[in-house]
Amino acid sequence: MCGICGIIRKDGASPDRGRLEEANRLLTHRGPDDEGYFVEGPVGLAMRRLSIIDLSTGHQPISYDDGNLWIVFNGEIYNFLELRVELEKRGHRFKTRSDTEVVLALYKETGDDFVKRLRGMFAIAIWDRRRERLVLARDRIGKKPLVYADEPDYLAFASELRSLFVWPGLSKELDPAAVDEFLSLQYIPAPRTVYRSVAKLPPGHLLVREAGKTTVRRYWDLPLGAPAVTGDVEEAKDLIREKFREAVRLRMISDVPLGAFLSGGIDSSIVVAVMSQLSDKPVRTFSIGFEEAEFSELPYAGEVARRWGCDHTEFIVKPQMAEVLPKLAWHYGEPYADSSALPSYYVARETRKSVTVALNGDGGDENFAGYIRYFAMKAARMYDSAPGPLKALLQAGREHLPESSAPLGLTWRIKRFLRSVAFEDMSRRYLRMVGYFTEDQKAELYSDAFKARLGGQDHAVRYIQDAFDATAGEDFVNGMLAVDFKTYLPECLMVKMDIATMANSLEGRSPFLDHELVELVYRMPGDWKLKGLKGHKWILKEAFKDELPPSILNRGKMGFGIPQDRWFRGPLKSFWEDRVLSPKALGRGYFQEAYLRRLWSEHQTGGRDHSYRLWGLMMLELWHEACLDG
Repeated sequence: MCGICGIIRKDGASPDRGRLEEANRLLTHRGPDDEGYFVEGPVGLAMRRLSIIDLSTGHQPISYDDGNLWIVFNGEIYNFLELRVELEKRGHRFKTRSDTEVVLALYKETGDDFVKRLRGMFAIAIWDRRRERLVLARDRIGKKPLVYADEPDYLAFASELRSLFVWPGLSKELDPAAVDEFLSLQYIPAPRTVYRSVAKLPPGHLLVREAGKTTVRRYWDLPLGAPAVTGDVEEAKDLIREKFREAVRLRMISDVPLGAFLSGGIDSSIVVAVMSQLSDKPVRTFSIGFEEAEFSELPYAGEVARRWGCDHTEFIVKPQMAEVLPKLAWHYGEPYADSSALPSYYVARETRKSVTVALNGDGGDENFAGYIRYFAMKAARMYDSAPGPLKALLQAGREHLPESSAPLGLTWRIKRFLRSVAFEDMSRRYLRMVGYFTEDQKAELYSDAFKARLGGQDHAVRYIQDAFDATAGEDFVNGMLAVDFKTYLPECLMVKMDIATMANSLEGRSPFLDHELVELVYRMPGDWKLKGLKGHKWILKEAFKDELPPSILNRGKMGFGIPQDRWFRGPLKSFWEDRVLSPKALGRGYFQEAYLRRLWSEHQTGGRDHSYRLWGLMMLELWHEACLDG
C-alpha cells in the first residue's frame, strides 16, 4: 500500500526533481516505510511505501524488461502468485517477490488488457519507455484513488490532490458545479474534483498518454444485461459461501500483523466469522462506540467477538474528539461530509496501534440490498399503483407530521418517503431519499452570484439521472444496486475508507468488494437479496446463518452515524458558529446569510433537525480553511 505521484512533460524536457520530491513528501502518511524515484527523459515517477508484502525487495519504482518498463503502484494484487506462476511458464523471470513486478510482466505480455487479469485494489502508473507511453489505471470498484491534471505543458498524477499543486501554473480555481454536487450528495463524484483544473480517474478506467494524445476509457463494468444466475437457491448460497471464503482468504495474506474492523452489523460480523475459521489464532478485532447508547453498536460487536474468541478492542468517541475535524478536512483534500468519517478515522487510528492491515465489511449493503432506501424505492412502486385519492390523502397528511423528529426515526422516515414519492422520476426520488440539500433548499441557500455561476443547473440531479439511465432495463432491485455501485459506493464509501486508513498508515481490505464476488452476486435475482419488503440481505443471511448469533442476524440496519444533532446543540455549537457564520466564511459569497442563520436557529430551538445539512456546511468551510486559505 502506497502513495504514488508523477509527471510527464509534453515538451520533452526533464521534470523538476525537487518538485517531484515535494509532491511525494506530501504523501508520507500513505507510506511511511520507504520512498523511491525514477526521473528520465520527460517522465518522473515517485512513491511512498507502506510495506505489507515482500518487505525486503518490494522497493519502488520497479523496472522490468531491461529497464524499458517502469511502475509505481498503490494497492494489493491478491492473485499475483497465481499470475506469477503463469508468467514464469511463459518465460518471464522475476527479481523480487512483489506483486508490483508481476503487474509489469503482465503488461508486457498482454498490453492494456493486463488490468483485466488483476484481482485486487490498485492505482497504477506504468512508463513504457520504448513506446514513450504513460498508462494510468484504477481498480474496478474505486478502492484506491488517482487524480490527474492534464495541462498544456504536462500531465501530472497523484494519489491525493495536494501533491498536484507543487507543479507550476496549476490553478486552484474552484468548480462551482462541484460545490453544488457536494451540498446534495455529501461528496464530489468522479471525474469532477473541487478544482476545475483537476480530474479523478473514474473506477474501472484506464488513462493513456501517447503520441501527443490523452485518452480515458472504461475497461470494466458490472455485468449489466448478462444472463441471470437463477434456479436452485441452495446452490446459490453455496456459491456465495465459496467465493466469499476465497475472497477473505486472499485478503489475509500479509507479512505484517492483520486484524478486522468489527461494527456488530451483519457484514463485518461475517468477515470476522470467516477469518476466524481460516485462522489458527484469535482474530484481532477493533470496534468503536459512543456514550449515547442508541448510536453505539459495541454490545453487538462484543457478542460476535465472544462467539469467535477474538482478541477484541473497544473504545468510545466523545464530542471533544471532533477537534480532529480540521485535520480530516486537510486529509480529504476536497469537501466531504459523511459524518461517519470521524469514527472511521478514530477506529483506524486505534487499530493501527496494533496491526498494519484490517479487513472490513464494506460492500455488503451494495451487493445484498442492505440499505433502507431499497425498501423505500420498492415501496414507492406500491405507492404508484395506489388510487389517486389515497395518494392525495397521504400527501396532505404529510404536512401534519412534525418536522423536529430525530433523523432516522419513524416519523422522519415517513415524511421523507412521502416527499420523495411526490416525484414520479426514479432519480429524483432517490436523490430525495439520500440527499442533503434539496433543489428547493439550495434555491434559498445560494446567493444570486453563486446561482449565476451555476448557470441554472442542478448538477447532482444530472449525475444521478445518468446513473439511472445506465441501468435501464435491469432487474428493479439490481438496478438500484447498480446505481449505488456507480455513485455512492466508490465516490463516498471508498473515499472514506481510503482516507481513514491511509491517514493512519493502515491498509484496509474489503472482501465483499472482490470483483469476482460482485459479478456473481449481481447476476442473482434482486428478490433473493431484498425479499419482499422485509428480508434485506436475505440470501447473505441464509448463507451464513450458522456463523452468526440470532441477535445479529435479526437486527435492523443501524449505520455508522454519530449524534451530530446533539453535538451541534452542545459541544460543537460554538465550533460551528465560529466557522460557518464567520465574516470570512460569509464573505466567500456562496450563501444567503439569512438562510444560514435560519437553519441554525431552527436547529438550536428544536424546531427542525438540520444536523446533516449543518455538517456539510461545516465541512465545506473547514476545507476552505485547510486547503485554500492556508
